[in-house]
Amino acid sequence: MSNHHEALVKAQFGGQAAAYLQSNVHAQGADLRRLAEWLANAGDANLLDVGCGAGHASFTAAPLVAQVTAYDLSDGMLAVVAEEAETRGLHNIVCAQGPAEALPFADRHFDIVISRYSAHHWHDMQAALMEIRRVLKPGGRFIMMDIASPGKAILDIWLQTIEMLRDPSHIRNYSQGEWLAMVNSRGLMVEKLVGDTLRLEFSSWVARMKTPDNIVEAIRYLQSRVSQEVHAHFAIEDDGSFTTDTIMFEAR
Repeated sequence: MSNHHEALVKAQFGGQAAAYLQSNVHAQGADLRRLAEWLANAGDANLLDVGCGAGHASFTAAPLVAQVTAYDLSDGMLAVVAEEAETRGLHNIVCAQGPAEALPFADRHFDIVISRYSAHHWHDMQAALMEIRRVLKPGGRFIMMDIASPGKAILDIWLQTIEMLRDPSHIRNYSQGEWLAMVNSRGLMVEKLVGDTLRLEFSSWVARMKTPDNIVEAIRYLQSRVSQEVHAHFAIEDDGSFTTDTIMFEAR
């Protein structure tokens, strides 16, 4: 991972940890309910949450597994996770800091690796997936949740553009097809896959990233100029709120 990108991610998220802890988008959702269902029989599991952010997936997992390692690039995020875990009485969460591309854990260390709303920031996806596979025990599970690209070029370029404008540390939202190809090429087989949608309320979406006013105006300008196909797919509302695709899968 480039040091420049690492610094960018830390700068973008370090001061925003509290905002992510309070964010409705991050604190709740069908994916967290589904995660709890998928972890239902994992009581003995040692679990790693890669790119844990403010810790919502870790908090969901902790009551259901033996041990959770909340792992993130941002010290600010990890401080919030540790404090909130203490508040919630979740004493089986430990925090560790670093990038997804270089996991500081032994081979075959975890039964389950999860990641939620983080992968679109990973600088080197292939390296990250190789690391995830390395730290998983044989037969271990990787559960991934993220915003997804619709795949079609006209829709994809619009999504990536507004994501990058809002958050310069954004790398890419991948489509279902791209995810399947990347995961399969790293020796993991997808066993469950759910596509869904997520409504993003515009003012809080840009506020979480402290997006500058002139960039917010640029995003709103782009929204006003899109084709009918883009407008309809993302259900762009008068205030700028829109609905995006999501993906959740489990690979073994």
